[in-house]
Amino acid sequence: MKISARNVLGGTIKEIRTGMINTEIVLVLESGGELVSIITKDSADALNLVVGGKAYAVIKASNVMIAVD
Repeated sequence: MKISARNVLGGTIKEIRTGMINTEIVLVLESGGELVSIITKDSADALNLVVGGKAYAVIKASNVMIAVD
C-alpha cells in the first residue's frame, strides 16, 4: 500500500458495531492502544472487515486538537 498520509497505524480489528447507516470499528493498534473509527456501512461492507482481521487507521488532518479538564 502506498499512500500520501503520514499517519498510518496498523492493527487488528477487535470489534465491529454495525448500525443502520454507519459502522464503528474498534482497532487494537500494534502499540497496544485502541482506536475507534466510524465509517459508512457501505464502506465497511466493501472492505470486507472481520473481527481479527488486519487493518490500518489512516489519519489525514490539518490539525488534531488536544483537550484537558
